[in-house]
Amino acid sequence: MSRKDLLLITPPFIQINTVYPATPGLKGFLQSKGFQIAQLDLSIECIIQIFTSENLSIFFDFAEKQKKKFSLNAFEIIKQKKSYLNHIDTVISFLQSKDLSFAYAINNKILPKASKFEIQQDLEWHFGVDGIQDKARFYATLFLEDIADFITECIDNRFGFSRYAEQICLESNNFDLILSEIEKNTLITDLMLKILDDSIKKHQPKIIAFTIPFPGNLLMALKSAQYIKKNYADIQIAIGGGYVNTELRNLNEIRLFDLVDYVCLDDGELPLLKILNHILYQSEDLKRTFIRKNNDVVFINNAIEVDFLHNEIGIPDYEGLPLNNYISVTETTNPMHNMWSNGRWNKIALAHGCYWHKCSFCDTSLDYIKRFNQADAGILCDKIQDIIKQTNYRGFHFVDEAAPPALLRKLANELVNRNISISWWTNIRFESSFDEELCILLAKSGCIAVSGGLEVASDRLLRKMNKGVSIEQVAITASNFKKTGIMIHAYLMYGFPTQTEQETIDSLEIVRQLFVNKLINSAFWHRFAMTVHSPVGLNPNDFGVEKIDLKSETFNKNGCNHIDKSGCQHEKFENGLKTALYNFIHENGFDFQLEDWFEFKIPTTKIPPNYIKKIIKSKNKIS
Repeated sequence: MSRKDLLLITPPFIQINTVYPATPGLKGFLQSKGFQIAQLDLSIECIIQIFTSENLSIFFDFAEKQKKKFSLNAFEIIKQKKSYLNHIDTVISFLQSKDLSFAYAINNKILPKASKFEIQQDLEWHFGVDGIQDKARFYATLFLEDIADFITECIDNRFGFSRYAEQICLESNNFDLILSEIEKNTLITDLMLKILDDSIKKHQPKIIAFTIPFPGNLLMALKSAQYIKKNYADIQIAIGGGYVNTELRNLNEIRLFDLVDYVCLDDGELPLLKILNHILYQSEDLKRTFIRKNNDVVFINNAIEVDFLHNEIGIPDYEGLPLNNYISVTETTNPMHNMWSNGRWNKIALAHGCYWHKCSFCDTSLDYIKRFNQADAGILCDKIQDIIKQTNYRGFHFVDEAAPPALLRKLANELVNRNISISWWTNIRFESSFDEELCILLAKSGCIAVSGGLEVASDRLLRKMNKGVSIEQVAITASNFKKTGIMIHAYLMYGFPTQTEQETIDSLEIVRQLFVNKLINSAFWHRFAMTVHSPVGLNPNDFGVEKIDLKSETFNKNGCNHIDKSGCQHEKFENGLKTALYNFIHENGFDFQLEDWFEFKIPTTKIPPNYIKKIIKSKNKIS
């Protein structure tokens, strides 16, 4: 095997059910420019090694030798270790859809149980008596989650299925804590480094690039980089990705360059192309890249080329990824909520950036939001057909910030005209363009679900955040989708600047009524977080907040501590909002009084009890 120019790596841990799209996209693009590219999904490779009888046995032996007191849950798992070891390999095979007949044994209560099985749900009501595969996948997921709890408590307290040391990396405003955490070795990090080393020996790359999409990928990426510097000093290392793009734009931490050589911002195609030419052919120019020069952090952006248009980035290349080893789990009984973790979804973007790019809470000043350009529907269909040939999967997740309705119409027509049979879902804005006729067309083309931002569910605050929709429009658009059988997930927000207690409770009532009228299938509350790149962060006085700068920041800088001058204590609503929503998602508690969800006195809602129902009834009369 010839030596590779570049090895692209997705570090642990990230989604376990499907390929993260960064490395296949970059591989396909860079190979079209004549370079030899390999890729490694270090995340899934670690997961499928962790959850084997061989390594789980090592974990149990390690735990039993520790002279410390375990929780009752960990003790219960250790007590049943023989059963866990007997079943782990078959459960993983089942969740990889390789041994579906094992569902019958799982439903026959063959698996050992710990705290995750303490559920208060009627599973036959949710899955039906014939939902054998779905119910078994739910039980198998609980089984894995119990093991994960054991690993987190007894082996490595930073471990998580889709994240590693996430909170540490979120809170590290300087580099000292990161450096101290990198020095810690566990059975998990040892296993990860062994897989990394095998891949380096196999591909012998001249350059290694890590995509770091989330805080939960940072520590393992830097741990890997430290290992490479120590054992393969001739290999150059680059990092980029979503975390880097948002958190490290003002980088001045020189010690990071003891671990890596290049830090790239925004779209990776052009910066990596420049790095390859710079290292392999001594080209002088770089693009949007930090380097160390004369013991200073220097940002170089002197390349004259503009970024490639979305039509020009080519087709992802999945060669080298273990496509049959990804693990689909069922974390809840809600089918819409499970779409993120269940199923093999080919992830592609229809456009670059956001066609709206006006929301005041969003990073609208950054390239990944503000620079909008879209691909042609014909080119997108060509890409979809090529990806199907590579992966043999016909499920697609269009990962756009917000899919443009006009482009969705063209794409849907192209899919129908070419007789391309796929299932797909995407993010949308609840805008009037999604009328009944368009929703029918989208369903015909294979659309099964959409997710969109209802956010604060308050017309005053929706206007203040420049969302461009109203509660009435959300209800009407949701109704149009629901009539075609398309599932809907709503992103919710609380704690937006100047939000009052009354508005928080009224928003909960709006959400309740949307569930009661079956206009949304699932939702999730997010606490408002102010970022330095958003309109709120750039102009805090316009939104009634005071920004608190952290003077010691030398590493990541994106989130802003702030004070809401209105004085509302938003954090006290968190538990009540999330408990109510959990019940609504599972079709429980619709008849509860709103005060039942909180342990303190709340205002009485001012939303009429049939507010949403009247909107839909009025809309249906007009149409």
